[in-house]
Amino acid sequence: MYMSVIEVSDLRKSYGGRTVVDGVSFAVEEGEIFGILGPNGAGKTTTVECVEGLRVPDGGRVRVTGLDPVADHDAVSRVLGAQLQQSELQPKLTVREALEMYAAFYPRPADWRPLAERLGLTDRLDARFGKLSGGQKQRLFIALALIGNPRVVVLDELTTGLDPRARRDTWQLIEDVRASGVTVLLVTHFMEEAQRLCDRIAVIDKGRIAALDTPAGLIHRSAGATVISFTPSAPLPEDALNALPALASVDHKEGRVTLAGTDETVNAVITLLARSHVTAHQLRVTDATLDDAFLDLTERTEAEGRPA
Repeated sequence: MYMSVIEVSDLRKSYGGRTVVDGVSFAVEEGEIFGILGPNGAGKTTTVECVEGLRVPDGGRVRVTGLDPVADHDAVSRVLGAQLQQSELQPKLTVREALEMYAAFYPRPADWRPLAERLGLTDRLDARFGKLSGGQKQRLFIALALIGNPRVVVLDELTTGLDPRARRDTWQLIEDVRASGVTVLLVTHFMEEAQRLCDRIAVIDKGRIAALDTPAGLIHRSAGATVISFTPSAPLPEDALNALPALASVDHKEGRVTLAGTDETVNAVITLLARSHVTAHQLRVTDATLDDAFLDLTERTEAEGRPA
């Protein structure tokens, strides 16, 4: 039986009369990687700052292992580690000094030496923070977030600014952190990152939960869960394309047709091609990505004026 280590209920937060978080609710189960996904300015960071006790909510309820992050801040800091979105250290501080300093903050810290080895920092212990690469800095921030032996760790936009190789290396580190028994709350705006890592995802748009599901579930909920693309040997009637069943969208670019829909759409377009005596060159049928699902979900939410 799973236990919720983070519970957020009807969370609300405003700045200067502008609502940033508007009734957000979700629970993070022990042992999972839970993603908070959304565009810049959606309210993701404010939400996790309330979880961390760095912001006082205007309304709603937040609990971390049953504790109030504001009223029980010291106790929460012993079970929750965090890598902040704007993390930075003094440039002349060495990796060793940073690890030793953070370890001194906790009554029972992890041994930073095996932690540094696990995160590939052993040969950089005497390097100054200002001389580290982007990927090395992120490894250090993960180490600092874990040094207090937390039950849950919050990683906020961890891979922003990293090159593709460093980003993928960091993804493996996050998976290793979860494998060690730590629950991960991951904040990101990278769809591929969320799809690769997360067990479940809360999509936040304009301060509200637009959807909450597994990555596969979010994609399945998308109107265009299947994408069909091909270059026709002759133009197909536009009205016939628009009349295809379960069609979510149709796009024409440089002679190539791309349709978003379902398996029913695939069968219907093949029938249309045969009936029209049109050959589909380079025909591809693929599942939609989380990126496709996110765009569909948030556009639908905006059109309806309420959460999906």
